[in-house]
Amino acid sequence: MGVLLNRAIASFCAIAIGIFVTLTPAHADSLVDNVNGMTLDGEGQVIRFTGMVIDEEGRVKQLLGRRDKRPQNVDFGFDGEGKTLIPGFVDAHGHVMGMGFAALTLDLTDTKSLDEALAKIRAYAREFPNRQWIIGSGWNQEVWGLGRFPTAAELDAIVPDRPVFLSRVDGHAVWVNSAAMKAAAITSSTKSPSGGSIERLAGKPSGIFVDKAEGLFDEAIPQPRPIERDLALMEAQEILLAHGVTAIADMGTTIKDWQSFRRAGDIGQLKIRIISYAAEIDNMIAIAGPRPSPWLYDDRLKLAGVKLYVDGALGSRGALLKQPYADKPDQSGLALLSSVQLKNKMSRAAMSGFQTAVHAIGDRANDEVLSAVEELGVTYKGDRRWRVEHAQIVDPADIPRFARTGTIASMQPVHQTSDRLMAEARLGPNRLGGAYAWKSMHDSGVRLAFGTDVPVESSYPFAGLAAAITREDANGQPFGGWLPHERLTREQAWKAYTLGAAFASFAEDRIGSLEPGKRADFVIIDEDIMLATPQQIRHMNVLQTWIGGKPEYVRKP
Repeated sequence: MGVLLNRAIASFCAIAIGIFVTLTPAHADSLVDNVNGMTLDGEGQVIRFTGMVIDEEGRVKQLLGRRDKRPQNVDFGFDGEGKTLIPGFVDAHGHVMGMGFAALTLDLTDTKSLDEALAKIRAYAREFPNRQWIIGSGWNQEVWGLGRFPTAAELDAIVPDRPVFLSRVDGHAVWVNSAAMKAAAITSSTKSPSGGSIERLAGKPSGIFVDKAEGLFDEAIPQPRPIERDLALMEAQEILLAHGVTAIADMGTTIKDWQSFRRAGDIGQLKIRIISYAAEIDNMIAIAGPRPSPWLYDDRLKLAGVKLYVDGALGSRGALLKQPYADKPDQSGLALLSSVQLKNKMSRAAMSGFQTAVHAIGDRANDEVLSAVEELGVTYKGDRRWRVEHAQIVDPADIPRFARTGTIASMQPVHQTSDRLMAEARLGPNRLGGAYAWKSMHDSGVRLAFGTDVPVESSYPFAGLAAAITREDANGQPFGGWLPHERLTREQAWKAYTLGAAFASFAEDRIGSLEPGKRADFVIIDEDIMLATPQQIRHMNVLQTWIGGKPEYVRKP
């Protein structure tokens, strides 16, 4: 951890310098002018403007057209040089600390084969000989074309002397070596916990632990120190700002995560807006107590609700399906909560006014959540905005139930391009009718909220925007789009990444669009988002990112 500590000290020196800037008096009205400005209204229609007046509290005061008179007495003026200005993106589903730690540990997301991954792990272990554990993430046996999970023996061959703990790209499985299993006291007699699975070869643990079986290592892995957590948060913020993300719903906030957020807020270094959903009921109570927290630090932090899990992921065959997996007929997924447990947890949150966001990927899992919402809706009235996170595989018959119950579909478009071939293999061609069904959801009146699930995918939202309107991957495949009837229009996809994501967290009165009274969170980009081709959108450059009327990121020339 020596490198982390050195970087942390350097970063905290920068913080100390930055405090002076934070404590300087706020300016009065500012004018951002000469821009190709555009935002969406509540109906999803594009509003264009060429100037914007921002008040001293960092809120939009007025949008100006080309012929409108500009105010003369402003304390600050900015010439946009004709560049395109749009609202900052609101990522409806991400993992802030996860992305920060992923940036500081071994990242396997770019590996295309098992051999390439092993070479990268070996090199990392040599580079950091003093680290007690080799921690990393991002492996994906589907991308590798492996046809199976990797094994502990393959890790033992390159790192036999230290524990290795590597999370799958979706976070729903880990790949470990024998040293890690020894450190966690895992043997052939260790049983799979409820809601988890220990993969085995010849009766022995193979080195793959799925969903709740990951927790068998919790006590053995050294926990990051507060200074390392704070460094991870700073890393995450810089990445988000560079990608044009000004707000994010943090799905699975722990009390230690929250403490990092608060430490950053206390010294004026919480730059992005974080809307937290606590990791389970215990963290919800520990963080907020009897009710959701208020907005803190000029609308930069709020504990809104709780994140629950009903099933696992499709890639690790943990997603809960109504029928068995086409490529493994003896499995139909893992139920991480029973129906009774789910309703009890949702009820506990609802009775104290907390919003509930439930991870559900498989069609049976989505059915379980919708059934719980229908039952609880009789007791808990009002605008609850129940959320289903991912909603990747939904029985077409269940899609109208989202709209009837007002349940929000919080989805991640890039997952479709990453998962397409795997989804076809897992489900077979005849069960794809409700797979990543954005347009069917939209046309049924379902509220859509788009995000990235970072660090499972990159936090760069433009790739997701392009995927949503084309159903094609970065290479333009498949030509014309996968299940092309599920493509969205440009405005529909953009709304889901801004206003839709804000609405999903009860934040539409503050963020998601550039309208008078809302926070002046915006991004300056190098192309007109309404005129650019999908390929141009996919490679859009973020030139500047402003939050609350102040520039927080400026791209280096």
